[in-house]
Parts: sequence; C-alpha cells; structure tokens
Amino acid sequence: MLFVINIGNTNTQYGLFIEGSFQNIQSCPTKSLTEEIIPKNIPIAYASVVKEKNGIFNGYDALEVSNSLELGLNTSKIDISTVGADRIANAVSLSSGKLPAICIDCGTALTFEVVSQENEFLGGAIAPGRKLMRKALHDHTSLLPEIPFSATIPRIGTNTVEAITSGIDNGIIGSVKEIIEKINNQLKVKSCRTVIVGGDAEFLCSNIDDLERGSVDFTLRGIAEIWEQNL
Repeated sequence: MLFVINIGNTNTQYGLFIEGSFQNIQSCPTKSLTEEIIPKNIPIAYASVVKEKNGIFNGYDALEVSNSLELGLNTSKIDISTVGADRIANAVSLSSGKLPAICIDCGTALTFEVVSQENEFLGGAIAPGRKLMRKALHDHTSLLPEIPFSATIPRIGTNTVEAITSGIDNGIIGSVKEIIEKINNQLKVKSCRTVIVGGDAEFLCSNIDDLERGSVDFTLRGIAEIWEQNL
C-alpha cells in the first residue's frame, strides 16, 4: 500500500495505491492542505510544485519526485533540473503507453510533455490556462472584469464579456492546436498520441479532435511508478 499525492498550484489530488490500482482518489484546494490527510504507517510518494507545503511530510517515510531519481526515461536531451515534479510524473505515466506521445495537463497552467518513440523525454511547452488568463486580464487592466467559464464560445463578442470569452477560449484552442502541430512536425509524424488530463480537459476535448482523455489517476500513476523504480 502506498499513499500518493500530487500538490498543484491550485488543487491537490491524492489516493491510495494498492496492488497496481488506485482507491479513494480525492482532491482539495492546495491552500487548505494539512498533515491531517496523511495516513499513518504507510509509505508516501509525492510530487509538489508548492514547496512551502512540503514540510507536512517531515517525519514520514516519504519519497519526493525529483530529477535525481530513477525515472525509466532517457532525459539526456533536456535540462531535467528545471522540470517540475508534476511534469516529470506525467512523462513517466505517458511512457507506459503507445509512443511517441504528448501529455497536455490543464491546470493553472497548460503543460505539454513529449516522449519520443525511443522513450526519450524531449521536454514540451508551458502556457497559462483559461482561468489564469482571465485573472491576469482583470488584474492588469482598470475596467475588464474577471469572467466565469461559459458553455458557449462566441466567434465575435457583442459585449465585453463575450469578447473576453472569445479571445481567451478561442485563443487557447488555437494555441493548443498549433503547439501539437509543431510537436508532430518536430517528431516527423502525422499525428502522435495526445493524452489530455486535468481540470479543464473536457473543454479542450470538446473543441479539438483526436485527443485521448487520460484517466483521473494519470499523474498519480506516474508518481507511483517512480516510487516503484526507486525502491
């Protein structure tokens, strides 16, 4: 039995890994994460991009995902020391399926991880997510509101809210398509497997063809695989 946890900028996901599968996967806002969720007397594996939260693991048998561990990936083509733990876990999870492949993780940021046919972690891309773009537009202007997500995306906005929705949502769809195309061109393939995970995955799946919806435990599984490789 293993307790696996992925601490993200906005949300934290965790669950128990028992005999190759996850049970009781839950999530909470990262800002409210405390030691109370950690079970006693079992090993822990975690990935964290919020370092001030890592102190909750002091005194526990805990493995932190980092570039110094055995990953089962060839990382010689990138500066792995600069890659976040969540992206490392996504790349490891991605490598267990058909390659070459891309993982798009839709959280506070959109992150892209690329693994080649030869099981090489090639790096990827990072862009702001839809919510972050809305917040940035509001925070850095005098009059523009921070708007909620919408079920529809207008092509041409007839008011300010519609204009922001059109600009951000159509812009993200277009940028994701462009990044995927450039990755495929660099890999010299027509279309490689592209897995999408994270809280905003449904939005992109609904607006971009040929995306594979990743399982809810996708990143957690990568953390668990890293733990197994470093026993």
